[in-house]
Amino acid sequence: MLRFLKWLVIVIVGTALAVWIFLLAMRLSDGPVAVIPGGPFRSGEPTPVPDDWSFLRDRMEVEFQTMDPATTRTVWVGVHDSRLFLVSGYMNSWYGGIWKQWPHYMGDDTRIVLRVDDSLYDLELERVMGGPDVAPVLSEFARKYGGADPGAVTNDDAVTSGSVWMYEAFAR
Repeated sequence: MLRFLKWLVIVIVGTALAVWIFLLAMRLSDGPVAVIPGGPFRSGEPTPVPDDWSFLRDRMEVEFQTMDPATTRTVWVGVHDSRLFLVSGYMNSWYGGIWKQWPHYMGDDTRIVLRVDDSLYDLELERVMGGPDVAPVLSEFARKYGGADPGAVTNDDAVTSGSVWMYEAFAR
C-alpha cells in the first residue's frame, strides 16, 4: 500500500509540474492557442480602427490582448449597427469565476489590442450595463453561436444581473 501511495504522489506531482510548465510556456507564446490564454502579441501589423466592423459579422473568433496583465485569449465577437461588441457569459457561475478572468482586468485598464488575421487594432472597451443595444447584441450572439432563439432575447436581464458582461469596443 505504501508503494502505491508513493507512486500516486509521484504521478500527481509530475502532472501538476507538467501543467505548470505548459501554462508558463503559453505565457511566452505569441497569442493564445485555441482556448488556452497566451502571451502578448509579437506579430501583426498596427492597423487603423475601422468605422464599420461589419466585416466581422460572421467571423466566429478573434484574439485580443489585455494590457494589465499582458495576456491574450480567443473571444467571440458580435457586430450591431456596425459597432463591435465582446461578451463574456457565465460570470455568476463557478465556471465563469475560474475561467473568465479577462473581464475582471477591465476594471483597472480598459485598453486592448484586437488581432484579426495579421491586423492589430488598438481599442478600448466600455462595459454596457443596459440600454437599447443589449437585446440586439445578445440576439446577434444567439444567431451566430446558437443557444437561445434569437427572437427570444428581448430584455437586459442577463446583463443587468451580471450573468453576462458586455463591452463595446472603441478606438483609443
